[in-house]
Amino acid sequence: MNKIYNKKVFPVFAALLVFISCSSTDEVKKVFVEPDYTIEDVKKEEIKRIEELAESDLVQAYWRSYLLKDQKTINSLADRVAQEFDKAVSEADYFKAKKLFDSLTYLGYEKKLSLTDEELTKLCLEKTSQFSGTVTEKLHRSQQISGTVTIWVDKGIRVENGVGFADRVIGSGFFISKDGYIVTNHHVIADLVNPKYEGYARLYVKLAEDNETRIPAKVIGWDSGVDLAVLKAEVEAPYVFTLGSSKNLEVGDKIYCIGSPIGLERTLTSGIVSARDRALFSAGPVMQIDAAVNSGNSGGPCVDEDGNVQAIVFAGMLQYSGLNFAIPVEYLKSELPLLVNGGKFDHSWIQAHGRTQRIGGKDLGVELNYVMPGGTGYRAGLRAGDLIVEIEGTTIKTLEDLQKKMMGISAGSIINIKYSRETESEPVKGSVLVYVGSRPLNPGFVFYRNDIIANCLTAVFGMKLIPLEGHRKYQIANVIKGSIADETGFSENDPVDIRSITFNSDNTAIYAEIYAKNRKKGYLDISMGLSAPLDGPNYF
Repeated sequence: MNKIYNKKVFPVFAALLVFISCSSTDEVKKVFVEPDYTIEDVKKEEIKRIEELAESDLVQAYWRSYLLKDQKTINSLADRVAQEFDKAVSEADYFKAKKLFDSLTYLGYEKKLSLTDEELTKLCLEKTSQFSGTVTEKLHRSQQISGTVTIWVDKGIRVENGVGFADRVIGSGFFISKDGYIVTNHHVIADLVNPKYEGYARLYVKLAEDNETRIPAKVIGWDSGVDLAVLKAEVEAPYVFTLGSSKNLEVGDKIYCIGSPIGLERTLTSGIVSARDRALFSAGPVMQIDAAVNSGNSGGPCVDEDGNVQAIVFAGMLQYSGLNFAIPVEYLKSELPLLVNGGKFDHSWIQAHGRTQRIGGKDLGVELNYVMPGGTGYRAGLRAGDLIVEIEGTTIKTLEDLQKKMMGISAGSIINIKYSRETESEPVKGSVLVYVGSRPLNPGFVFYRNDIIANCLTAVFGMKLIPLEGHRKYQIANVIKGSIADETGFSENDPVDIRSITFNSDNTAIYAEIYAKNRKKGYLDISMGLSAPLDGPNYF
């Protein structure tokens, strides 16, 4: 099944949708201002908030106590985190234990823990160790079809105009282990893991060599952000695919897709890599391919000449021949330990917006255009204008580098970020520990609700505003190159009036009516509407 209207897909096109059930939102009255914790009453209030936070998010509360530098609160929460660590180890929840271990290590916990970092990492990867090896026998592509499955989600009967129809979702998948672990797309099995879905749904797979027998399967882990899911069926895989590396593919290289388009099992199509950097996901770029892909191909493997999986098919634009897309296998490899561990994978974010800084053709890092006041990045000390150059020991030169690194970091962790900051004399290098929360579907709306228009529209439209006298009257301070504001023709010093701001029904897109005197158009008075998705690759 191929849905090109997934919330995380085609964010640019989302801005063009008609706004239905729009809601107008007034500008927020309160914006976070960094408190002065040298004042005793202010410090006591923060301790109270930390203690309340600890009931729902112990790691973040521990991190907040570290920022506060109140040793009594730090010690108390550190002991609680250590107790949760011991509990997670006893329950064999090693991924949770690893998060707790890292937080204790980063924030200076001195007592010895029952497991070392090396031991924990080994335990976390134990389930996926069987997926990392290569198969000894390479079969011809026509024989590799036996390693694929047709996925059926039986949703019972759908009634339309008094007539009942069989309601089902058909997709594709492929084996990554001999004991029945299968990879597919999240959108194929979305109803099975959607807590709001109240209808009937049962999951089955059909082997390529036996298109009559339906084998019950279950969803193990899923990530809607990059449209991936791991399933498990109690069956011995006829063939196990090797996960390759799409870094080995260049534009023009030959690829092959295997799947069940419109339910036609055992279908093999071929084509080339048309592009490698299509920004259709907020989490990172995807591949464009021209191999024939139709409804039902979703979740099937995209292999190279050697038969290695280099991508997972996820979408095709049915009205355009040869315009199809696949998820790079690196995304699957980076998340596989967490997906196999079970449950929903929550992408993390530091509540900021930025872009690659490139000077003289050289990529230098990711410049922060905006950092949300009160967000975890802001509380840690990051500010607009900072240049992120390293995350968790990995050098960051481009936005794609940052996206790939963040993809392997689940929400609820503490990470180390190194940055460079311009000062009047010379750049200053710094390092901060940042708690990363769970990324929402609409980061831009979160910015809007927590900051004034003059600031948050830097991220949304790419223009920083200076408030003037009068309701929603501004002057443009600067325009980000390549942003919506830049492409619309706005420039520095243009006066603008924000007449109204509305959102679509799920707050994932914004529409603003703006009256402006545009310098590039000879200061002619113009009225226009600007729309934008409230998620995208630049939000992180």
